[in-house]
Amino acid sequence: MTKSIGRAPRLEDVAKRAGVSHQTVSRVINNHPSVSAVTLAKVEAAISELDYRLNSAARSLVTRRSQTIGVLGSELAQYGPASTLLGVEKAARDAGYFVSIAALRSVSRRAIFDAIRHLMVQAVDGIVVILPHSETLLSLTELKPGVPVVAVGSLGNAAVSGAMVNQKRGAQLAVEHLIEQGHRRIGHIAGPLDWIDGAARAEGWSSALLSAGLEDDLLIKGDWSANSGYEIGRRLVVERSATAIFVGNDQMALGLLCALNEFGVRVPQDISVVGFDDQPESGFFTPPLTTVCQDFEELGQRCMDLVLTAIEDPGATGSVIVEPRLVIRRSTSAPGFDDKSVPAARSARSNCA
Repeated sequence: MTKSIGRAPRLEDVAKRAGVSHQTVSRVINNHPSVSAVTLAKVEAAISELDYRLNSAARSLVTRRSQTIGVLGSELAQYGPASTLLGVEKAARDAGYFVSIAALRSVSRRAIFDAIRHLMVQAVDGIVVILPHSETLLSLTELKPGVPVVAVGSLGNAAVSGAMVNQKRGAQLAVEHLIEQGHRRIGHIAGPLDWIDGAARAEGWSSALLSAGLEDDLLIKGDWSANSGYEIGRRLVVERSATAIFVGNDQMALGLLCALNEFGVRVPQDISVVGFDDQPESGFFTPPLTTVCQDFEELGQRCMDLVLTAIEDPGATGSVIVEPRLVIRRSTSAPGFDDKSVPAARSARSNCA
């Protein structure tokens, strides 16, 4: 039976209950390797009996770490950055770290520097940067914050680690699927090309077409919003210059589907549509959307792996790539396909998660 001590238990109480020194308890708490199995069992039993909860401030004094990861992000209203943030936050929590978020209204060098300094005042142990613009890496390299930094969406460099989903390969998967279905005129509604992801997806679309001996002359720029997909869709209805469209994200694909439906253009019978992201709602679009799945939870975990490695080995940098996968639903078919008995496997609404 647990014996009450009339107040919140302290480290010294655990030591007394286990019959060891408080230094030994500290070693157990901090996973020190020089603790025997017998001693470890005693201390863990005492912690459980007393319901001891480690004081984070006290731990900071022992480890000289804040157990806090800073996350610097912009465009967090967009699905990709927001989902990346959630993936990083979950991975940090699983590793025993708190997360401090600094959201940017602009991606100017001054704004990035100010946000990094704000995080450093909090004595964060590392920083994950979710900034989708190409100039971000240069700013991070110049700043030298003195703690491990992981740039999401980049492979990093000698000073900054990088973690990214293979955006180009995801686009290639989408276009290769359409080519396999028999399409030869495949357009692309791109996201902003000053975004790393937007540029990489456009590059993947182009490279897949050129590799197949097809033209890459139908690229239209959107802004990630459903409204831009809708307005572009109205134009495409008039032009009817493609039998398939690869769209840079699911939100623009939603707007495109709406426009096509309003003008009586059938999907996939008259035109096939592929999106990117595999948002939770994409399986419930009309028709359910074929799209490219990004595993944001794995991306967050790989980010934290890089941060934790660099915390233990200061100066270490690395890069990781998370591979996407294609989720096939009912928005794609061979040109002119008009068989309403679509196989059940193509009707699946489930997401990659």
